[in-house]
Amino acid sequence: MAIIRRRSQKSGVRSQEQRGSALLAVLWLSLALSAIAFSLATTVQGETERTSTAVDGIRSYYLATGAIERAILYMQWRGQFYSSGTPVLRMSFPTGEAEVEVIPETAKYNVNRSKPEDLMRLMAALGTRADQAQEVLNAIVDWRSPAENSPFDQYYLLQVPSFRARHASFEEIEELLVLKGMTTDLYYGTYDRDAAGRLFRRGGLNECVSVYGAVDRFDANTAHPAVLASLGLSPQQVQSLVERRRRQPFLNDGDLGDFTQGTAGRLRVGGNSIFTLRATARIRLQDGKLSDLRRSVGAMVKMMPPGYDSPYHIMRWYDNAWRD
Repeated sequence: MAIIRRRSQKSGVRSQEQRGSALLAVLWLSLALSAIAFSLATTVQGETERTSTAVDGIRSYYLATGAIERAILYMQWRGQFYSSGTPVLRMSFPTGEAEVEVIPETAKYNVNRSKPEDLMRLMAALGTRADQAQEVLNAIVDWRSPAENSPFDQYYLLQVPSFRARHASFEEIEELLVLKGMTTDLYYGTYDRDAAGRLFRRGGLNECVSVYGAVDRFDANTAHPAVLASLGLSPQQVQSLVERRRRQPFLNDGDLGDFTQGTAGRLRVGGNSIFTLRATARIRLQDGKLSDLRRSVGAMVKMMPPGYDSPYHIMRWYDNAWRD
């Protein structure tokens, strides 16, 4: 009997150990399944939010595209919705809101025809070092001049990949990026700190020059502050002009008043026939509020004179237009 009892006790202990091991295995398995479920739920939530953001981005893109098309119609009709002194068109759609900036190419210097001294003053106003500004200016003049076999040609032929200077007019403003002395900071702009240590954006050449720009008179409502400074306005005058046009755009040349002093009459209101339209759109959410997501697109448009098959011609399209 004692032997049987001892065997029974050992069997009971062994059975309890097996049940304990099974319970521990179940707990570990439950923990692993919980971790997998949590990871899966997090992934699904992230993908859902990412998809929702992508959908909102696509909707904002087409809303901004529609705003560009409506702005072109407004510019054709003129009078009620648009005039030469209207730098911004604000539009409301059932699906959201859009803002279209109308930037005449006359707000920028013509890179092919502008005088070297004007371009030099422009780069100085952008904060470019004197030696770099002189090198870039020489490269611009060399690129657009017909003479060949210049020292710049040898420099370009040593690049990887090598290329030859055009020695003709710039066809696209992006050609500036390959010039000797040019940097991305000078072309696109960069950030700097003021006397108080606050960051501010310093504009780039791409905002101030164009292959279709002006030579003599520049649009006061949309010209970059560096362009205004290069025309002869003092820093105080530039600041005052920018604040004035932000509150109330100049409607005609007579509104410019004292701002024309020091510029030799090189300011005007409005442009000629080529404009850059930049639309920024925000869709309306289900709760009626506007989305925090913004999408900007742009187009360079030439308004055609009467007699052409189309009243306008889109010269360039920007799917992702940069806006300050």
